Amino acid sequence: GSRRWILRRPPLGEYHRGAHDVGREYRVMAALKGSGVPVPDMVAMCRDVAVIGAPFYVMDLVEGVVLRTREMVSDLTPETRTSLSEVLVDTLADLHEVDIDAVGLTGLGKPTGYLERQLTRWQRQYHTISQRHSTIVDDIVAGLRDALPTTAHAAVVHGDFRIDNVIVTLADRSALAAVLDWEMATLGDPLADLATLAMFWDEEGRPFNPVTGGLTAFPGFLSTADVVRRYANRRNLDQRSVDSLGWYLRFSKFKLAVILEQIHARHESGQTLGAGFEEIDRMVDQLLDECTDPTSVT
Repeated sequence: GSRRWILRRPPLGEYHRGAHDVGREYRVMAALKGSGVPVPDMVAMCRDVAVIGAPFYVMDLVEGVVLRTREMVSDLTPETRTSLSEVLVDTLADLHEVDIDAVGLTGLGKPTGYLERQLTRWQRQYHTISQRHSTIVDDIVAGLRDALPTTAHAAVVHGDFRIDNVIVTLADRSALAAVLDWEMATLGDPLADLATLAMFWDEEGRPFNPVTGGLTAFPGFLSTADVVRRYANRRNLDQRSVDSLGWYLRFSKFKLAVILEQIHARHESGQTLGAGFEEIDRMVDQLLDECTDPTSVT
């Protein structure tokens, strides 16, 4: 009765092998404790599926709130939104400066060839789960492969860093209490993480990302350009790195489209339990259209 814990397990129903890797989440958050990147305290990891029917881990409850809706964000003052923007960017930059060896994450992934492997993985995964848009997907991947950038620096990559994957404190919603959802974390190109954040960074007057739906499209939030600029300044990146972000943005949209198509396919086949999946196929269509439109990643 003296502590409050959270149990984290994969979703109910069947899921793709390698997805929802709670063991990876546990390892990464345990390693990052004390690194300056805020994470919950880990309590225990159980890989024995006989216990509850799936692997799971237990972590301390982190007090705070996740800003999941525009109504929640609208309650913030413009000054708070600015501060929250800055701390989100700075936290991502700090993550990418973590000493991989010092925190014990050397074997988390293989940085060499990261982008090529990512393209191959997500293309293969799309064709495994769906036959919709197969030609479009192959064309997108071919274009990305032809313009593959060179990774200049390997880092711990979160894989899904955005405003609704962090807990902000109740007293000061411009302060981060914890970064969550590390199931896709690996060692790779940090610009892929920056592009993910930029992809989810909605602005007034521009089409919203189909997942975040306008969470950052309020006065006070930094512009996407300012997000990129602040990150680059924090990590002392050269202009060439910033100029290459268009490729990473297109890749981020493609990866998200594959993830959503997987959810859509599971829902259509009755493998996913719950509601709220009816519009996902349209989200996939929008993202793939944007991947083929150069103006959508500038």
